[in-house]
Amino acid sequence: MIPGVGPLLLTTVGFVALITASLILRSFGSRYRIGRLLAAAPRVSIAEARALAESGAARYVRIDGRVDSEEDWEDADHRPLVLRRTAYDWRPAAGGRWRHFRADLEVVPFVVREELDEIAVDGSQIGDGLVTVARQRVGHAADVEAMTAAGIDPGAEARMEVGYVSTVDHAAVLGVPQRGTDGQPVIAPGLGRPLIVSILEDGEAMRVLTGGATGRSRVAVIALGVAGVCFALAVAWWLLDAVVGGGAAAALAASPEPTLRPGSDTRTSGGGPGLVGDPLFAILVVFAVAVLSIAGSLAWIRLTGGRADPPVRREPPKPAR
Repeated sequence: MIPGVGPLLLTTVGFVALITASLILRSFGSRYRIGRLLAAAPRVSIAEARALAESGAARYVRIDGRVDSEEDWEDADHRPLVLRRTAYDWRPAAGGRWRHFRADLEVVPFVVREELDEIAVDGSQIGDGLVTVARQRVGHAADVEAMTAAGIDPGAEARMEVGYVSTVDHAAVLGVPQRGTDGQPVIAPGLGRPLIVSILEDGEAMRVLTGGATGRSRVAVIALGVAGVCFALAVAWWLLDAVVGGGAAAALAASPEPTLRPGSDTRTSGGGPGLVGDPLFAILVVFAVAVLSIAGSLAWIRLTGGRADPPVRREPPKPAR
């Protein structure tokens, strides 16, 4: 085999697998980023979050606790709500991808409490970071007055998703602890990352975020695994090439009998066997890529934990007021 062809082929296959996995992950949109943050953000206690806010140190962290508020309101099902987000989407009658239309947010001041400690949550900044089992209604744009007023074809499909947080929920909140406008500690978006509020267990949250697309998630996991293996093998091959100097294939094909070549004896005027070219830099680069791909694979396994599809309630949408 031509020296260097084996590692190059393995590296090429690894990059193809890595690109494939990246494209699949991007197909999940913002949900992938939310799931990644939910799995990777460091957990701190509410007392530690308050200390961060008071010190002014900007850190993106996760806290867990019980939701509480003095201004909650009851919905039609007598749930004491503190936050409700209603999102409207549509797509052409012929099908295709859903397109976001608008989102309505209702929120009152609330806190997350852990024993005697509590910290306020800036719920007014919530967007796609609300992770709940949303109630979903599907119908036509003609049923939503705001859509037809915006010029959307009345025959287009319309979808309304309602997510909410109540005072009976235990929530995971991700954000940056900081001082609010009133000087009190509050957790809010920051450092270029969104505010995330999840009232689900992590495993269920990941299933909701992937939308039950277990087939795509498995392909992404397999592609990341293939990329990691290929990069690791390429590193090992390049390292062997660097050590033997003439290529791994040449070393394996060489005669097992010892052979004395000019320059192989360091006691002579010749030099000892050295590295061919500058393989160290290439080894370090490929090794770094391999580590990153393996880390991405582990993160994605955490993101896609489970097979069950998220439960969905489908009803015709009610006209927006």
